[in-house]
Amino acid sequence: MFKNHRRRWLGAGIVLLFAAAVSSGCSLLSSSGDSQENKAITIGFSQVGAESDWRTANSISIKETFTEKKGYDLIFLDAQQKQENQVRAIRSFIQQDVDYIVLAPVIETGWDTVLKEAKSVGIPVIIVDRMVDVTDESLYAAWVGTDFRLQGEKACEWLKAYADKQGMTGLNIVNIQGTLGATAQIERTSALEAAADRYGWNILEQQPGEYTQARGREVMEGMLGKYGDIDVVYCENDNEAFGALEAIEAAGKTAGPDGDMIVISFDAVRDGLWDVINGKIALDVECNPMHGPKVEQIIMRMEEGKKPAKYTYVKEGLFSMDDSIESVKVGENEYKVKKVTEDLINSRPY
Repeated sequence: MFKNHRRRWLGAGIVLLFAAAVSSGCSLLSSSGDSQENKAITIGFSQVGAESDWRTANSISIKETFTEKKGYDLIFLDAQQKQENQVRAIRSFIQQDVDYIVLAPVIETGWDTVLKEAKSVGIPVIIVDRMVDVTDESLYAAWVGTDFRLQGEKACEWLKAYADKQGMTGLNIVNIQGTLGATAQIERTSALEAAADRYGWNILEQQPGEYTQARGREVMEGMLGKYGDIDVVYCENDNEAFGALEAIEAAGKTAGPDGDMIVISFDAVRDGLWDVINGKIALDVECNPMHGPKVEQIIMRMEEGKKPAKYTYVKEGLFSMDDSIESVKVGENEYKVKKVTEDLINSRPY
């Protein structure tokens, strides 16, 4: 049984002992003046970093969910996109005897040893955003995030429908990837490669943009220097798209339906959606960063001694510059495409 559950049962035992003492005319006080039952739930959260607007929104969601007012003690550590920092963070959480560890892993592999250490002392680990590739899935209690492969497939089906409508064939595509080895990069890249094979598209080049605006611009500058016939720029997050757009404009070219190329992006943060309204980004596939409430639901279930669902997916949408494509179909499911408006942007929490 996880240690926080042992704490809960200990608290229940103290309550029963207190009741017995009162019935016999005695009083019973804990040495700290408070029972274990009222102890704050301590959560250690290892965040990838602050490399993008999406990541910032994700951090805010966690911080606004696990507040002192709601009975939590949150220890938040920024790993600055380095796995070794996350491993150290998890070990520090173990030393501090936290109740839960929440991990947003920078890459999928390399977690077995440290997660075994957490399991050996009874601290449950909840994974958010990207996946972990471990030999034993019992090393983590639950995962909260998105279906990155589905995101990529939605984007590619929209591109196919849009290209057909515009009479575009033999698309030349450059792919600004995310951090290599991250789940989002693996799945969004894989979806594009599969669609390119299926539809006869030509992927001119793939380079990692590390999910940052600066690196996105640098990669796009290099690609523009090599290729004069780019039709589509497939950026694996909004910040890479912002950088790519800077490079496109600096090169004297334009992005948009009437421009030299179209840009597809992922995340759909507010600034990304403003670029959609302005026609600079043709399609922005939502990656919902609001993981805090879902993680809290998992923790509350475990506090009750119940087993949480292993995988929890957040809801997401598709946002386009126009209404030329109303929906896309992936497998047996249909997904609505929304035209971006100012009201839509202003109604969103991130």
